[in-house]
Amino acid sequence: MEENKQRVYVVDDDPGIRELLAEYLIGQGFDVVAADGGPALDTLLAERLPDLLVLDLMMPGEDGLSIARRLKGQAGAPPIIMLSAKGEDIDRIIGLEVGADDYLPKPFNPRELLARIRAVLRRQHPAQPAAENVQQKTYAFGPFVFNPEAHSLSCEEVDIELTSGEFSLLEIFVAHPNRALSRDWLMDQLRGFERDPFDRSIDVRVNRLRKKIEDDPANPRYIKTVWGQGYIFVPQGKG
Repeated sequence: MEENKQRVYVVDDDPGIRELLAEYLIGQGFDVVAADGGPALDTLLAERLPDLLVLDLMMPGEDGLSIARRLKGQAGAPPIIMLSAKGEDIDRIIGLEVGADDYLPKPFNPRELLARIRAVLRRQHPAQPAAENVQQKTYAFGPFVFNPEAHSLSCEEVDIELTSGEFSLLEIFVAHPNRALSRDWLMDQLRGFERDPFDRSIDVRVNRLRKKIEDDPANPRYIKTVWGQGYIFVPQGKG
């Protein structure tokens, strides 16, 4: 296995799906290792963390939600794309709530999974500026300092860990302050593929981000709801 290739772990109890995805992603230049469930995945994680984890939701034993929740509670957890034969909104929302960076219902086209993998990895590892002496632009709001180029958020010099989805959402908000942004527009910025027009997973993403930056997420100061429209980012933190 080449060290310069991005490593992806595919976890699914269906051997056919494991083999199909592994073969396809290897052909796209990834270093892929497949596992049939939680115990096999834990063995792989003990050896090396992947750049990304493709994780099935419905598996015997420990299911994908439990695995995602457990991993996201650990420092340095890899980004997760969750797969499921159950495509209802509630399953997608639960997956996002436990920390998954994206969700793809089965059946799906492997090319769509590839597009999502690349999008998540781009958010997780943004391209560095060509010139090292280019001054990094930071955004300050309240006690927070957000640095998109360094992929960091800190509060009074204490780093705050964000998932790639939370980072991308905050990046959009800080770039468009004091403007009402619709849910549809936000989803279009976060995801460049077809989606259900009634998809409300953006609300889950906003709620997760609020928990990281708001003193009282139920009464937010920075990311406020605009009823009937979407959200507005208020860097001044006005009540």
